Formats: sequence, structure tokens, C-alpha cells
Amino acid sequence: MALPRLAASYGVATSYSPSPGRTVPAADTAVVAALAALGVDASTPGAVSAALAAREAELSARLLPPTVVTWTDDAPSAAPLLAELPHGTRVRVEAEQGGTHTWVAGSDAGPPLPPGVHALHVRSPDGREARAHLIAAPRRIKTPRRRAHGLLVQLYSLLSHRSWGMGDLGDLAELAAWSGRALDVGFLQVNPLHAAVPSPPEGPGGDPSPYRPSSRRFPDPVHLRVEAVPEFTELRGEARDRADELCRRAEGLREGVLGRGDLIDRDAVWALKREALELLADVPVGPGRCAAYSAFLAEQGPALEDHATWYALAETHGPDWHTWPAELRDPASAATTRARRELLDRVDFHCRLAWLTDEQLATAQRTAREAGMDVGLVHDLAVGVHPGGADAWAQQRHFAQRMSVGAPPDAFNARGQDWGLPPWRPDRLAESGYAPYRALLRGLLRHAGALRIDHVMGLFRLWWVPEGHDPTQGTYVHYDAEAMLAVLALEAARADAVVIGEDLGTVEPGVRDTLREHGVLGTSVLWFERDWQGTGRPLPAEEWRADCVATATTHDLPPTAARLTGEHVQLRHDLGLLTRPLAEEQGEAAADVREWLGLLSRLGMLPGGVGCEEDEIRAVHRFLLATPARMVGIWLPDAVGDRRPQNLPGTWDEYPNWRLPIADATGRPVSLEEMAASPRLHALLAVFREAARDDTRARTAPPGAHPV
Repeated sequence: MALPRLAASYGVATSYSPSPGRTVPAADTAVVAALAALGVDASTPGAVSAALAAREAELSARLLPPTVVTWTDDAPSAAPLLAELPHGTRVRVEAEQGGTHTWVAGSDAGPPLPPGVHALHVRSPDGREARAHLIAAPRRIKTPRRRAHGLLVQLYSLLSHRSWGMGDLGDLAELAAWSGRALDVGFLQVNPLHAAVPSPPEGPGGDPSPYRPSSRRFPDPVHLRVEAVPEFTELRGEARDRADELCRRAEGLREGVLGRGDLIDRDAVWALKREALELLADVPVGPGRCAAYSAFLAEQGPALEDHATWYALAETHGPDWHTWPAELRDPASAATTRARRELLDRVDFHCRLAWLTDEQLATAQRTAREAGMDVGLVHDLAVGVHPGGADAWAQQRHFAQRMSVGAPPDAFNARGQDWGLPPWRPDRLAESGYAPYRALLRGLLRHAGALRIDHVMGLFRLWWVPEGHDPTQGTYVHYDAEAMLAVLALEAARADAVVIGEDLGTVEPGVRDTLREHGVLGTSVLWFERDWQGTGRPLPAEEWRADCVATATTHDLPPTAARLTGEHVQLRHDLGLLTRPLAEEQGEAAADVREWLGLLSRLGMLPGGVGCEEDEIRAVHRFLLATPARMVGIWLPDAVGDRRPQNLPGTWDEYPNWRLPIADATGRPVSLEEMAASPRLHALLAVFREAARDDTRARTAPPGAHPV
């Protein structure tokens, strides 16, 4: 029993439950490997005994863990870890904002503490001392003031006639200005805009997935609208001629996607933009712009310098730091410091790209708010980062080496999943007061009204897969969910932002309740909302949870038109992804749709009857509006009848994941300008305007009156 006790003391699970009432033991090799990644030797029985004795002695002797949480709604002394201090312990808190607060454990209630990450010092009556980080945060994150509906869009897929071959931040601002004013949209949820891993100079193109980035901390400059950079108008002579040539080539890329149906080629777009941005880097900036850039550098500090250094080194040594010369694999080495100086111009170039992207993100959010959106932009936080990328290099101390995040076997995937993302070490996060996590959230919330967290269950635990092992041979490692949620609440409060958790799939018991208690909205997709504990039938609208974003689909699921017609089943069959006979899969999918459409008909939401696809899609959204959900999301491709999923899990080269422009029902790409004039889109959004008018009439009607 020594290994399970040792594992439990570090938050490493020795079993898991793939379904209610069923427990499966984790492989000992996975447990030992997870402990090794946490710096604990459990390779032999003797090593386990020694490590357990040392761990139990450490826990017994310490006054405080590295990070302590208190809620600003409570007196500090109410925090369980502080309440357990020996009576008479002197407590001193040096507040993040300045000032000192003191009290005596067991005698004083403790003064109110401002929100922040404070320095905590304690001294017990027997002379023992301890220091820790004290996170003081509001217990609940704010939720929208009123019901909001919004558009869900993969930004790269949204091209206008000004795009350079893929959607950009100029398109996002244009979408915000139009949809906020013309459609009464309250938010725009986009895919992660994190910085991508650059493609190697030779060999295959880069990974187009926005969910496996080089860095989650900084955005990707591929999203820049080049012509919107102020210095663009200052180009002269040969630089202007070259910029004009790049614009013409970009027009060819755009027309290839919109006119010929070419796939979006992120690498080709970036090659053009990078050259144009290098031309702009040579344009002198005025004193105001210079001061703004200097302020950005000072605000972002060493994190930005490390980020830019990685990109500068990657230009010379390739996009995986594990293959670099040994002396450059350490961001703090003398060799790296020398290289940073030698590559100063390239480091500055990449810092400047981060600044320009930040400026255009700010413009997009400001445009959304000026267009009347209560929330505005909803940014997306991916689960992790590429193991060879900038974050994994700059923050090596905080990542578990030779481990990857994934998912255990379940009813939908008997082989489990390995996502190829290194996990954060929970012990190192706690030792730092969750510094990298705080910085990550603060960066994402700079220009956002809300944040969506992909696989929000990762705040509680993640499935760690040892390097070289099958995903089935992994185990769960737990995080301090209270601390993770406290940091999230603190940063959301500072940004006055809403938080949405993607909680689809297998969720540990109690997780959804905890998230709801802290104000984190969940994600509810219509086709999955059934009375699973009872009849198994579609869940009535009034029984849906209120604390959620209700949608008809997501980027990983079929568009609504494809689900209604069953085309998604045929697609999976054609790609060899089905595990059952085609007829059986088609029959089950058709029965599912019939049941939902039957319910919509009985509720009077399908007045034209079954058979008209556009009417059926509108009925689906009428149902979403009948739920108490605080936010309702409209998958933008659904508004024009697109049938192709943006991502088809389980495929790589077999399907063009993350490379498809938004298209109409025939598969013809649709530009932003065409979208704005689409009768089909306006008919769908009219459903939301009608619901808003009904809500207004209901609120303003005198008592006893019946709104017409």
C-alpha cells in the first residue's frame, strides 16, 4: 500500500472510473512515471518507502502549503488552511497593492483583505516560521447581466474581400460592428488566437490546429490586418512597390479560397504577411507610437522577451527547442543570453509583432462594445501547448517532462487519447503562487468580455500519458482546484469578464456543481441534452441548466444542416471512422433527429412542418431560446447552411481540419460581405430578435396582462 499512499500525497491517482459504478486501476508504470515527472523516485520498493517517509515528515512539519486561498467574501481566518494554524500563531499579510495586515490565529477574525496575490508570513508559538502565497479572490465570477446571444466563429474561416487568404482581426472588427448593430448580437466567440508553431523552412507545413499552439500567452501575428498597421501608409519607394506586390499576391490567395474553393493555407498567408511586416519594421515611428511600444514592452516584461527570443532562435535552429544546441535549450543560460544580444533585431521584431497584434485585438473588442455588445469578444483558452514551442521552452520548470495530456479509454474511444501537450506541474504552480497561470489569464482577458476554457475539467485533474506509452497506460493527476478557480475568479474580476467552461464529455462527479458555485458557465449542446438518468428522451427546455452557453453545435461537431440530413455519418463512413455498419449508424442518427424534430413540432416551434432544412434549423434555435441558458451561441456556418465540420476528430491528413472557409449549403465559400446580405442568415437571426421583443413585452406588460 506504500505506492498508493505516496501517489495520493502528490495528487496522483491509482485508479479511475470510466463510467458510474466501474473502477479501473491505473497502471503502476503510469503512476511511477507521473511521480518521476514530479521529482519523486518510486522506481523500486525501497525508493517508494524512502520517498513516502520523507513526504509524510515534510507534510507533518510544515505550517502552510506553498499557496493558500481565501475568499474576499469571508474573513481570512475562515480559510481552512489558516484556521488550522496553532492557536496563537502570528499572521502577517503583505498585500499585493501595498500595506500590511496582521492578526493572531484563534484570537482575531482577521481584517478584510483586498483581492490579490499577497505574501503570507506566519510564526507559531514554538518559533516555527513559514511563508506562502495568499490568493484572495471573490468567490463568484460575474455572469451576464441579461440573456445574450452571439456568434461562434473560427476566425481563420471568415474571409472578407480585404483578407489575405484567411480571416483576420480586421474581419473580426468588421463582424463585430455589423452584427452588434444590425443583428443585436451580444458576443462573438472565436477560436484560440494563440501564437502558432512556425513551419520549418524545409519539410511539411505547420500544424494548422489552433488548439496546439507554441504559446497561449501571446496571440499569433498571422491574424494581423497588415494595411491597418499605421506604418503601412508611410511606406515609400522600393518598400512601397514591394508591399503592393505582396498585396497583389495576397489577393490571389484570397480569390483562390473564395473563388476556386482552395483550402486556407496559413503558411502561405504568413509568408506574405511576415515579409510585409518586416518592411513595416523599418519605418520610423513617431514619438507617440514609440512611447506606446515602450510601455507595452515594460508591461509585458521578461515573458515577452523570452517569447520573442524563442521565435528568433527558431528562425535559425528550427521550431522544436529540443533539437537546438544543448546550451540554447535553457532560456537562462549564458549562451542564450549571448544569442539574445546577437539576435536583438529579430527579438525586437517579434516583440513588435506581439504589440501590433495586441493593438488590433484591442480595436476589435472596442468596436464590439461600441456596437452595443454587452460581452463582446469571447476568447478561447486551449488545454495546452506544443512541447517544442515557446511556452514549453520558456517555462520548462513548470511543465512535467516526458508526459503528455490526453484522455482515458471511454465508451466513445476504447484506445484513449494522447493530445501531445505537456501538462503543468501542480507542485511548481503552487510554489510560484500560480504565476504562469495568472499571467496567461491576464493576457487573454486584456481585450475580452469573456473567456472560454477548453476542457475546463483540467482545472481539477488531467490524464497524464508517459512518453512512449499507449494512452490507455496513463493516470489522472490532480490540481488544486480551489487555487485554480481562485486565480480564475481574481483575474476575471479584474477584467470584468465572464468565464465559460467547455464541460462536455466525461466529467468527474461534483465538478459541474463546483464550477456553477463559482459562476463558471457550462456548455450545453442540444443533441446531447437528454434525460440520461430517466427516460433518455430529449431534455425539456425548462429543465436545462441556466448557467450555460446553449448551442446547436461546436467546432468539433457536425454543422446542424449535416446532422439533420445525416451527411455527417456518411462523411465518417467515407473516411473509415465508423466502428459499426453504416446502416446501423445512419438509423441511429436518423432516429435521434426524428425524435428532436417531433418534439419541436409538438411545441409549435416548427410551424411549416418537417422537411424544410432552414425551418428546422430555426426551430432548433427557437428551442435553445426557450431554455433558461444565460447565453445562446449560433454557429456562424449554420446561418448560411454550411455542412462541413471545421474539425473532424480522429483524422489528420484524411480531412482538411482547420483549413475550410465558411461555405453555403452547396459548398461554395461565402465572404463576410455576402454573409451580411444573406437572406438565410437574416431569417435565422430574426428568431432571436423576435424572442427579444417577446421578452421586452413580457417585462413591460402590466400585471395580469397577456402580451400579444
